[in-house]
Amino acid sequence: MTEESPKSSGFAARTQSPGQWKAVTSAIQTLVEEATFDVTSEGITFRAMDPSHVALIDLFWPSADFQKFSCEKPDKFTVRMEDFAKLIRRAESKDSVEISREGTESLSLKLSNGYKREFELHLIESSQSNTPLPKLTYDSKFVTTEPAFDRVLNDVSAISSHISIETGKDKVMFQGKGDTGKASVVLEKVEGGKGDLVSLAAEKESKSTYSIEYLLKITKAAGAASDTINFEYSSKMPLRMEFKLGENSNGYIRFYLAPRVQE
Repeated sequence: MTEESPKSSGFAARTQSPGQWKAVTSAIQTLVEEATFDVTSEGITFRAMDPSHVALIDLFWPSADFQKFSCEKPDKFTVRMEDFAKLIRRAESKDSVEISREGTESLSLKLSNGYKREFELHLIESSQSNTPLPKLTYDSKFVTTEPAFDRVLNDVSAISSHISIETGKDKVMFQGKGDTGKASVVLEKVEGGKGDLVSLAAEKESKSTYSIEYLLKITKAAGAASDTINFEYSSKMPLRMEFKLGENSNGYIRFYLAPRVQE
């Protein structure tokens, strides 16, 4: 007869509203079909590359962000993202969301705002290997508002499937060209950081080209959690985008996107 694992060996994590959960699940779902989350007393982490090895996602969601968080010892669980995201989308704006695990077979998801629902989601075997972060140095860093970057992408995508990002001393230029012509958008620094370009620091002028399809999907999914987006890159090197998991959070969703090789 096998002993049951003690209940304290699991974990529980609850937020007051579903916004962060929705941003996290949407962001991960843009790149992978299944996800293995690591849970420790520090919080929840996840990292993986998409199948084509063009993009990498890195999540850190600290335990301090949660209304309630407990984890006796490190744990991990693997879910099909389509199934997990479908349940998270059941949450209404004022619902608290709690995930927990006490056994080995399934994840418990509770949604509550007077009207209480509970779901059990079967876990799957993980097929993911460890994904190291790329070691990069960045020559240019800038921050835009999320709506501004969304507009930039939609404007350039009217002409091109790729976008070139070029930073100078006081502006960032976005360009695209296709069979029908060219598109160009410029964001300039405004005194006091009140404009669409919140900040800019370029050690040297940088220019690199990336897939608009990936950027649109990423921004639509992760942008829900963050008013601003932090960008870091160097010429012909991967782009790092960071979305905060809320205004007062130390948590983040980071994406690394490989450049287009042919200019």
